[in-house]
Amino acid sequence: MIIKTKMATSADVHVRICVQQMIKFDLQVKENIQSIRECCGPQSAIMELNCQVKDKFKQLRRTIQELEQMAREQDKESDRISIQAEADSQRRQMISNQTAWRKANLACKVSMDKMEKDELLREGDGAGIRSRKATKESLVESSSNITESLMSISRMMAEQVKQSEDNIGTLATSSRTAQETNEEFRNMTGTIHLGRKLILKYNRRELTDKLLIFLALALFLATVLYILKKRFFPFI
Repeated sequence: MIIKTKMATSADVHVRICVQQMIKFDLQVKENIQSIRECCGPQSAIMELNCQVKDKFKQLRRTIQELEQMAREQDKESDRISIQAEADSQRRQMISNQTAWRKANLACKVSMDKMEKDELLREGDGAGIRSRKATKESLVESSSNITESLMSISRMMAEQVKQSEDNIGTLATSSRTAQETNEEFRNMTGTIHLGRKLILKYNRRELTDKLLIFLALALFLATVLYILKKRFFPFI
């Protein structure tokens, strides 16, 4: 009992650590997404922020998978459901952050496009023409990089949706297994109840048989005594 309690306590601590890590990663992702939304350049700064977000998403995904593995290893069904529910909640939050990430990159792209257009309108001389050319090249490069980031986000979200579908399938299989186990328990309970009734019935029959044997033996002895009395003491 002491060993089981220690194991359960260790598992609870591990779950709490995972949840704390996921909350930390979630806050860091939100902070980076807000920075992307407000960023006006240069492109290297945006790329650096996107790399940080990707890294945090990878860490968050690994932690969620670790939590799901702990849920599958639980002996108690209630503990498994509770931990899996927490993992599902964190996964939904991660998908929401990925959507916000994509929108932040779109907003950043629109903002940079507007800034580039405004700058082009202010340029008018020969140097301005050269500057516009460089600006156009920068704009094309920025658009290409942001487009690549958006495509990467889309791929990550597609992978996340696929993994969520797999998790739903696993949960459905676990639910069917639990239902089948519950049905077997009910059948075993019915069988045990029937066996108990039969045992009680046999116990009553055994008591009745003993009583009948006792009465038959008493009657036999009484008959023997009566016969002996009549033969040896006929005048009594």
